[in-house]
Amino acid sequence: MKIANIGVMSPGDMGQAMAQQLKQHGFNVCTALDQRSARSKALAREAGLTDVGTIAKLTEQCEVILSIMNPGSALEFSGEVAQALRANKRQPLFVDCNAIAPVTMQAVNANITAAGGRCADAGIIGPPPRGGAKNHLYVSGPEARELEQLATPQISVHVLSERIGDASAIKMCYGAMNKGVIALALEVLIAARRFGVDAALETQLMNSQRDVYDKVIRGLPQMPPKAYRWVPEMLEIARAFEAVGMTPRVFQGAADIYEFVAATALGKESPESRDKSRGGKDVVRMLADAPPK
Repeated sequence: MKIANIGVMSPGDMGQAMAQQLKQHGFNVCTALDQRSARSKALAREAGLTDVGTIAKLTEQCEVILSIMNPGSALEFSGEVAQALRANKRQPLFVDCNAIAPVTMQAVNANITAAGGRCADAGIIGPPPRGGAKNHLYVSGPEARELEQLATPQISVHVLSERIGDASAIKMCYGAMNKGVIALALEVLIAARRFGVDAALETQLMNSQRDVYDKVIRGLPQMPPKAYRWVPEMLEIARAFEAVGMTPRVFQGAADIYEFVAATALGKESPESRDKSRGGKDVVRMLADAPPK
C-alpha cells in the first residue's frame, strides 16, 4: 500500500509533533476536530493540518490513521473508528500508538477487525520530535511493515514482529522504567522536603547517585502538565504486568503519585502555558507545599 494521506488523532503535544514531521516528509496529514478541545484545534492550526471534521470522513480520506491520545481514551476511540468503518466499508490501516497494555491492544484490534478494518500495534518511545529531538516508533502486527514508509530523519520505525501486542509490550516496559523511576524519585523528594531533610538528602544523592538525581531534576519541569495522561498509562502498565504474573501494585502506586500531581495547580497547566523558567527543584518545592492527597 502506498501511503499518501495520514490521519492523526489527536493533535496534542505528541500528536502535533508527529503530524508536523510527517507533513514535512511529504504526507498529507489530516485530523478530525469536531468535538475536540480548543487546545487541540489551536495545535492543529499551528501544524497546518487539514481538518476533515468527523471521524467518518477521516476514515474515508486516509490510508493510515494514527491514534495518539490519552491511553484512557484509546479503546473507546477504536470503537468510534470501527463504527465509521462499518458504515463506509473502508479499510484504512488503524495504528494504535498509545501506552496501553497488550491485552488492551488486543481489544482495540478486535474492535477494528470485527468492523472489517486493518490494525497495527505501535508504541512511541522518546520525546515529541520537534527541533532536534528524535523518537522511535515500534510497530508490530501483520500490517506492520507498511509503516516503514513513515520513517523520517527524526522518527525511526522499528518493526518487531507480526504479533499484535509486541509493540505495546515494549512501550509498557520502557514506560515502567522511565516514568516509574520518576514517580519513585518524586515521592522520595517530596517526602524529604516534608520531613525537613531535603538539603541533606540532596547532598547525599549528589555524592552517590548524581546521574540519577540530575536526570530526574532535569525532567521534572515538563512532567506536571502530562501527569493526567500518565495516570491511565501507569494503570495500563499495572494491568500488563499482572497479566504476566507480576504485581500490579507498584504501578498502581505510581498512578496515585501522578493523580496527586494532576490535581495541583502545576498539573492543570498545559505544556504550552507552563512557566519555562521553573526548574526541577521548584517543582518539588511546589508539590511538597501542595495539600497531601
